[in-house]
Amino acid sequence: MPPSLRLPSVLSSTPCGAHQLCRSTGQSSRPFSTTLRHDHRVTRARRGLFRWLSLQGENFRNPLSGSTNYLGAYDNRSGVLRRVQEAELRNTLERQNGEAKPEKTGEQSAEEKSKIPPEEPRDRVPFPQNKSFLSQAVLSEELREEIWSRVMKEGQSVREVSVTLRVEMSRVGAVVRLKEVEKEWKRIGKPLARPYAQAVMSMLPQTPFDPSKPDAHGSHESINDLPVHASTGQQIFHPTSESRHFTRLDAAKVFNKRLLPADDRIPHPELVIQHRERVIDGLTVEERKERAELRAAEAEEKRERIAAKQAAAEARVKKIDSGRWEFRFTPINADDAGKDGRGHRGIGWRYGVPLYDRSRGQIKIPKSVG
Repeated sequence: MPPSLRLPSVLSSTPCGAHQLCRSTGQSSRPFSTTLRHDHRVTRARRGLFRWLSLQGENFRNPLSGSTNYLGAYDNRSGVLRRVQEAELRNTLERQNGEAKPEKTGEQSAEEKSKIPPEEPRDRVPFPQNKSFLSQAVLSEELREEIWSRVMKEGQSVREVSVTLRVEMSRVGAVVRLKEVEKEWKRIGKPLARPYAQAVMSMLPQTPFDPSKPDAHGSHESINDLPVHASTGQQIFHPTSESRHFTRLDAAKVFNKRLLPADDRIPHPELVIQHRERVIDGLTVEERKERAELRAAEAEEKRERIAAKQAAAEARVKKIDSGRWEFRFTPINADDAGKDGRGHRGIGWRYGVPLYDRSRGQIKIPKSVG
């Protein structure tokens, strides 16, 4: 048998409200729809949003002073810094075990309570889902000013400042150039975006510099990383004898005959020499200092020779300034081109001189073995 259906009660023809049904027995007080409008609903996601705004979001509305503000540093439930929670937990356990120090009264106690523990690498995670990405520290204003002062005022070299302050040489050069631009803007009265710079620097981890303790400055970054050469990007299986002493110099020649070894291609090869003298050779401090001074004198002499050579070459050039153009004339000796006219010191050897590699009758095998 087909299922029996209960028929609805007969509606009355009495006029009713827009959202009400009228039955034959009278007017019903039940509304037609009890569902709120979409903009009036309090969904789970909406409750979570306001909960986050009242806990973690409050930290970004009113950021902490003297600390970075990254999402990964806060607890998801309470919205408090994880390192602050752990410090409070340690203090509680110490008090329970009777190992806590006697509490101090007055302003010092309040100041110690409000002090935030130092940051750790895990507190520098801007994206909580990507734990491998850490925000790196930037140079503080005091450290940048010290770099500029040592290079421009004290006359130290970029290499020397890089070693003493543990900042990469390219970064030292960039800091000096930007500081020069900043000081030039100050000289001509051009306004600087100081509030913006201070706001950005307050949100980033910084490498500090204490002028009272210049020797206690920590390392900002690795300064002796080996740059990747294009010739070393391939894998080469080079057979060699087991009795042969295969060094880095031999490895460089395998990749490219003109490639320098790793000890000479690093930014600071003098650090390798100092480590070898201290650890392997076992030299004393006086001997190492004497050798370092000798190497510095030789390097300075080499730079002077190169500078003198460049100055002499520049002095041989005759310059004529016409107001709009500057013409330069270099004296040339016709014998510099050699017997065949193709010497590398001859004028025009790289312009318009054809190569006879594909011409008939040209000798393409070496005439001598050297």
